[in-house]
Amino acid sequence: MASQRFKQTSVLIANTFAFTMCFMVWTMFGEIGVPIAEQLALNGTQFGILTAVPILIGSLARLPLGAMTDRYGGRPVFFMILLLIVPSIWMVQFATEYWQFLVLGGFIGLAGGSFSVGITYTAKWFEKDRQGLAMGIFGAGNAGAAVTKFIAPTVIVVLSWQAVPNIYAAIMLITAILFWFFTFSNPDHRNTSKVSLRDQAKVLNDPKVWKYCQYYSVVFGGYVGVSLWLTRYYMGEYGMGIQLAALVATIFVLPSGVIRAFGGWLSDRFGAHTVTWTCMWASLIALFIMSYPETSYSIQSTTDGSVDFSFGIPIWLFTAALFVVGISWGIGKASVFKYLSNDYHENLGLVSGIVGLAGGMGGFLLPIMFGALVDLTGVATTVWMLCFGVTLVSIIWMWWTERRVPMLTRKVLAETALSNTAASQAAVAGSGKLSNQFEELNP
Repeated sequence: MASQRFKQTSVLIANTFAFTMCFMVWTMFGEIGVPIAEQLALNGTQFGILTAVPILIGSLARLPLGAMTDRYGGRPVFFMILLLIVPSIWMVQFATEYWQFLVLGGFIGLAGGSFSVGITYTAKWFEKDRQGLAMGIFGAGNAGAAVTKFIAPTVIVVLSWQAVPNIYAAIMLITAILFWFFTFSNPDHRNTSKVSLRDQAKVLNDPKVWKYCQYYSVVFGGYVGVSLWLTRYYMGEYGMGIQLAALVATIFVLPSGVIRAFGGWLSDRFGAHTVTWTCMWASLIALFIMSYPETSYSIQSTTDGSVDFSFGIPIWLFTAALFVVGISWGIGKASVFKYLSNDYHENLGLVSGIVGLAGGMGGFLLPIMFGALVDLTGVATTVWMLCFGVTLVSIIWMWWTERRVPMLTRKVLAETALSNTAASQAAVAGSGKLSNQFEELNP
């Protein structure tokens, strides 16, 4: 019989591998969407919708799938997802109309719902002081977005975009088989209490849940949205081909996915708040640099007429700042879930589904908003201005609820202690004075 440590390791490895393949499939329209957009003559907004529909469905599915995981366990739910998405992936190669791609993309989106299943399934196999690292390792599976950037562009150039879903369907079928044979079930991990979904959803009354949703919509939603947009951005802004653009984009996608495991370790060691606060500030500074558009200046001179010059962010500086954002968000994805494992251990599946839904909705909305902003303004860097804004909102919210309130609490406690000390001293002094008066009356 397998030992507990063997089961923990096997479940963690199988979970992480399966989630990596799911994420690879979930984001594949970021790559095959480029030739599809050329084939169907799609504008920026339509391209954004095409890439975002799987993200939307995967995000919406996270809440019920997370609740199902609490009730039935992670193994059967995850296996069901892996099998269900195989036919939809395979059928994409036969689609010819825009609506057909959207419908099939919706079914493929279930792959993204696997996150709330796998994160809960993983966490319940580990002790609390090791959950941050375990969830971080599992979450590193979102490097599947980088896997698709390595595989899909090469397949598109060598064969055709239609070959990508054909290959991915075979990969997912093999993944489902391997997952079933290398994972285990533990009835003790199930929440067998007969609590309705409505009663469970009362957790939404907790303002902390909404705060964590905001954080995750930045670090995870931003990661997904930017991953889907980057190949197109490098092609349009710096004139790269699809293979080179996808390869350069992995400078953001791959480290951001892999480093999530390190983020889990940091969160265990230094706490969720400290790590998340640092990550938000680092990404905010980098996004400020990336947001600067190509600008031309004309300085009027009284002697030489006018002096014209232009300034823009060179590709090396942009890519360096992008790398910082990727690392920051990758670590932040783990630290946000450390918050959840600390505060909501009993119904982690449901809460992780809610927070995962918020993150996925960010990944759904951002590509559409990116396309709309570029269509409206014609300025490519408006996408980074938007990311800067939502990151700033998170920093303000975090300061207001997690740094300002404790500061005020400490101030009140200090003032109370000071007043209590003063009252004690006054009482002692008063007692001494009464004692002296009594001695004078009774010599």
